Amino acid sequence: MQVKNMLKIAIRSIFKSRMRSLLTALGIIIGVAAVVIMVAIGDGAQKQVEDQIASLGSNMIIIFPGSINQGGVRGGFGSINRFTLDDVQRIKENATLIKAVTPIVRANSQVIGGVGNWFTQVLGVSPEYPEIRSWPLASGDFFTERDVISRAKVCVLGKEVVRQLFPNEDPIGQQIRIRNVPFKVIGVLTEKGQSAMGTNSDDIILAPATTVLDRLLGGRYISFIQASAVSTQQIQQAQEQLRQIMREAHKLTQGEEDDFTVRNQADISEAATQTSKILTILLASVAGVSLIVGGIGIMNIMLVSVTERTREIGIRLSVGARASDILMQFLTEATVLSLTGGFIGILVSLGVTYILNNYTEQVAIIRPEVVIIAFGFAGAIGIFFGFYPARKAANLNPIDALRYE
Repeated sequence: MQVKNMLKIAIRSIFKSRMRSLLTALGIIIGVAAVVIMVAIGDGAQKQVEDQIASLGSNMIIIFPGSINQGGVRGGFGSINRFTLDDVQRIKENATLIKAVTPIVRANSQVIGGVGNWFTQVLGVSPEYPEIRSWPLASGDFFTERDVISRAKVCVLGKEVVRQLFPNEDPIGQQIRIRNVPFKVIGVLTEKGQSAMGTNSDDIILAPATTVLDRLLGGRYISFIQASAVSTQQIQQAQEQLRQIMREAHKLTQGEEDDFTVRNQADISEAATQTSKILTILLASVAGVSLIVGGIGIMNIMLVSVTERTREIGIRLSVGARASDILMQFLTEATVLSLTGGFIGILVSLGVTYILNNYTEQVAIIRPEVVIIAFGFAGAIGIFFGFYPARKAANLNPIDALRYE
């Protein structure tokens, strides 16, 4: 038999019992659609996490305070903090693989100004901060190195702070009070949205690190240090260089543990996306089970079809059809049925992802290779589960088949 003839017979047989064929293919439809949708949602979630990590800055490296052992008891993360502005200056002078570095001084506080007051995060930074975080200004200017040296009382507001304190006016040139210290607003940051940690990145005020340290906190230790490597390829080398500089700055001898932790974006990104990868695999595996169930349904309906068409098979065998012809005929029917279900499943998945991307906050990314694999797997399911019924039909005895009632 020619392939063209087998396809015609298979399609005719499927359309002869439309409702039964549709219900049989339903498992494949649901399976293919579920696999494609689940992987698309997982990829979308992973992309969101990666974008949020990337929004932290270009080639960013963060130096956190470390831990300390006291009396055999190991303190937790940040239990020791010896970071000072001198450490930042030492990095500027000695780190050849770092293009920008800034101290970070945290001073969360109630802020008064404009139409009322607002509790927000106040960060003391250096003028390099926007470059490290890839965070340009929406309006106004950023403070300069002269402002840092003079401990100037100037600040730059995030969009959320502007919405809360100056909803209907331009904040540039206005004055706010942080812990009863007056600050002049000189700039507004562009909107960043939600951070990788789920917080509002725009709920922030930036001021010179020296100003925050001396006028708001009255201390000498900074919270942590952020730096930017000269290139993505040299992040690891820059990270090791920072480690050596910090060890020398803190006079740590050989054998002593670091009293700090150096992390880069790759570390943070890998940790943040690992869970979404595992979840995607889990969801795709669960969705794949419905493909197996759909294959069992195809096997079941093909066995019924063989029983119903026993006399037809007997007639064909008696007039000269080979067993291989019968095998290929039923195998073609099972494969066509499975591929039809896979095609419909792909259409369903495209429709669902379109709705998710355009009418919800969920992001779903369909990869062509996933669609191809799912469609090919649907065809493989049809061949695998259709082989037994097809072989059973091919092995029928023509005389017994003709006598079958």
